[in-house]
Amino acid sequence: MGMRKAILCLCLCFEWSSYLLAAELDLTPLEQVPVQHMGRVKPFYSFALQSWQSVYGKSEWKRQKGGKLSAVATITDIWLSPGDWAERKIVYINYTPLREELGMDKNDKHASWKWIIGNEVFLKYIEDIQKKKAIDPKAQLNRLEKEVQNVGGRLEVAKGLIDGSLYRLVSNPESQEEAWVPIFNTSFLYGAETSVKVLEKFHQVSESYERKDQEAFNNAIQSLQAKLFELKGHGFVNKDLLELEQRYLVLHPFRWAAIMFALALVASVVTLLWQKKAGYFLSWGFVGVGFLLQIYGLICRSFIAGRPPVTNMYETVIWVAFGVIIMALVFEAIYRCRYFLLGATPVAIISLLLADTQPEILNSSINPLVPVLRSNFWLTVHVITITSSYAAFALALGVGHIILIGVMLGKKISGDLHLYLYRTLQVGVLLLASGTILGGVWANYSWGRFWDWDPKETWALIALLSYLIVLHGRVAGWVKGFGLAVGSILCFLSVLMAWYGVNFVLGVGLHSYGFGTGGFQYVLAFVIAEVAFICIAWLRHVRISNKPLKSVI
Repeated sequence: MGMRKAILCLCLCFEWSSYLLAAELDLTPLEQVPVQHMGRVKPFYSFALQSWQSVYGKSEWKRQKGGKLSAVATITDIWLSPGDWAERKIVYINYTPLREELGMDKNDKHASWKWIIGNEVFLKYIEDIQKKKAIDPKAQLNRLEKEVQNVGGRLEVAKGLIDGSLYRLVSNPESQEEAWVPIFNTSFLYGAETSVKVLEKFHQVSESYERKDQEAFNNAIQSLQAKLFELKGHGFVNKDLLELEQRYLVLHPFRWAAIMFALALVASVVTLLWQKKAGYFLSWGFVGVGFLLQIYGLICRSFIAGRPPVTNMYETVIWVAFGVIIMALVFEAIYRCRYFLLGATPVAIISLLLADTQPEILNSSINPLVPVLRSNFWLTVHVITITSSYAAFALALGVGHIILIGVMLGKKISGDLHLYLYRTLQVGVLLLASGTILGGVWANYSWGRFWDWDPKETWALIALLSYLIVLHGRVAGWVKGFGLAVGSILCFLSVLMAWYGVNFVLGVGLHSYGFGTGGFQYVLAFVIAEVAFICIAWLRHVRISNKPLKSVI
């Protein structure tokens, strides 16, 4: 009996060691090999990260036998050692009702490609959606049908990874924009003789990978890459951009920026509570470093994509985080009041953390623009103006929270703080009004009309009118400092609807390039929490309004 247990343990050790070896093989030589993916050429590192996130929903694979494997290691293993990957649970299914419909375990968010394509319920949904679209191409899908479509997209990517068709390493001699092909289709572009030579190099890579021979693998990758760059089409590849993109992805500048802002928030709280000048200077320093990291990240994305980084939900989130910080720095430099940095850093932290930790909702991929967006002038003036207005309103949201927290603590709020909030709201309204007008001009340029009550247009107008009501209420004397703080929070919910709700909840209109699903539970929780927060602050305000208040914050 003891011998049998020893043999079993030995077998398990060998199996575990094989997984460790797969993870320990240094894949750095492969990371900068050019791959054409989603309409542009990118380094293998970027291709692996984005394709794996699109299938699995995370940047690492959590193996059933324990431990995690990076996206690059996982995608490389699927490519060079496909084995039983079709039977492994790698396809992400987040929507609980859909998992229940398919008969999945309630705690399991992944299923295998083979299991899903053999699931009769799933196939029936796909068939019904196809029939629905055949009858009316503009037919609206419900949430369950949208999630089925999303899973269908992940299945296509998983299939391309498993059968090798997605690894397009062989360049087209016509141009970089023309379709590249996988290695086994080289003859299609360059003839049989070249195809044989490329395949020989690829087999050397595959064999050295299977043997886990690091030196042979490095040499084989170098040899394959040299052969690929001999092809005419690789003359169009910009190696500097490939290197820049890899550095950007490895560095994670926005993640580090969030860390810097968290340190700045701690320093700001210390400054507020103990009036320490050192804490104030520290908060400036940390925010400054985080701000520089944001600039670096945005510049990288701009160079890589060849456009301003504000064309999808992920990019607008990181831009709003950037806008909040730059506005806070400007206001803080003018007023030296401590409150702008304190109000801005939580907003920036939450925005950057959401962008970094929710790849299935906020897709960070850098992809070519849809035709309606291919005007860098209008893209710059309209979209950046609109998203900058969101940043101003987000800063007002932060300052509004400071005021209401002060009220809840029984503190007397300085009139200057109300003025700071008012100035922030004025900037936001100016930007939103300008952006909405510019959007009408762009709509006429793109679609031949200035206004059509598209859901995005309508909610932008609703948000603008909401803030105008609050500002005019203050001028007329109907809204005091407390009401201004409440308005800054309530009105931001209309911004949230225009920004997130139209694209992720309604999912209708001409702004279809920004549509997506997921995250509704987080947004709903935020809305409920904000309404509850206002109610508590309001009750506290009513109770203490006729009593003497403590000293100024």
